[in-house]
Amino acid sequence: LIMSSDEFREIIDNFAGGGGASTGIELALGRRVDIAINHDPEAVAMHTANHPETKHYCESVWEVDPREVTQGRPVGLVWLSPDCKHFSKAKGGKPVEKKIRGLAWVALRWAGTVRPRVIMLENVEEFVTWGPLIEGEDGKMRPCPKRKGREFNAFRNALRRQGYQVEHRELRACDYGTPTIRKRLFLIARCDGQPIVWPEPTHGDPKCAAVKAKKLKPWRTAAECIDWSLPTPSIFERSKPLAD
Repeated sequence: LIMSSDEFREIIDNFAGGGGASTGIELALGRRVDIAINHDPEAVAMHTANHPETKHYCESVWEVDPREVTQGRPVGLVWLSPDCKHFSKAKGGKPVEKKIRGLAWVALRWAGTVRPRVIMLENVEEFVTWGPLIEGEDGKMRPCPKRKGREFNAFRNALRRQGYQVEHRELRACDYGTPTIRKRLFLIARCDGQPIVWPEPTHGDPKCAAVKAKKLKPWRTAAECIDWSLPTPSIFERSKPLAD
């Protein structure tokens, strides 16, 4: 997605946490992320420990002026991983906050001010259901079941009106060599006229034909990441009994 001509273009990591996304970007491009943004001091401290050469801004993504932090330099990539808790099905029927669900809109601020060549967003698969909120009988806000996806479609259309080609896909980490079946939604927007190219899977179910034909590697397992030689006390041999 980011070509060699982007060697001197800025790379921005919004909602930067421990630095996993930044590490992936560095592995892909062979260069460091220039700017990382997060309002949480602990998150910024952890990202700084992992990426000391990156310039860090400990403030809200809305308080960072793209033109000021990039100082006129062209932007190659803006990465966004906005808070996913208020979309995740793991939250169940708990109330949600509009201001947190709307964090992704900061992408339009970057698109409208410094026009990054590529904008990428990662979130839980339920992000496609992003829609308006309604007040429940308990007075708390919850997603409107009849208007699921309306805000997500508006978000994509807003990027298109800024001149971006937009695509999104749901990908599983296990299909790319990571030992977890976790699924994530990825959205890519680019404005340079080049096609959006999605990665081809490298791994698959050990029982599938492609793996048996050695066209794909078998999924990796969590077991291979564990040092089984380390002594570990059993949960069944504890002084305090397990809860029912």
